[in-house]
Amino acid sequence: MRRFLTPGWLGLHLLAIVLCASFLGFGWWQYDRAQAGNDRSWAYTFEWPIFAIFVIVMWVKMIRDERDGVAPPAPQVIEEPAEAAVTREIIRRQEEEDPALAAYNRYLARLNAETHRRD
Repeated sequence: MRRFLTPGWLGLHLLAIVLCASFLGFGWWQYDRAQAGNDRSWAYTFEWPIFAIFVIVMWVKMIRDERDGVAPPAPQVIEEPAEAAVTREIIRRQEEEDPALAAYNRYLARLNAETHRRD
């Protein structure tokens, strides 16, 4: 239980309390407006408390995950294909489809290679 009293967790507890109180206050405000004749406010009267419930559910989930030791999933590294292999595959496909276009692309690739050699 001590880990939930660290500054980070205390900040999260405070944030959850402030959000819940704010959302319930907004719901009460919308209820007053709905009672005054604003029909659109009836939907918001029920929407704001649902937001407060969502905050509570997420807060409980975070505490349970921390207590059970569930780590957030690590981001997956997406390996990019090697540029040269992809270029060769593109050229091979183009040569099969349109030999003139493939020759033009080889010409452009050669010009590009010559430009890089001058640098």
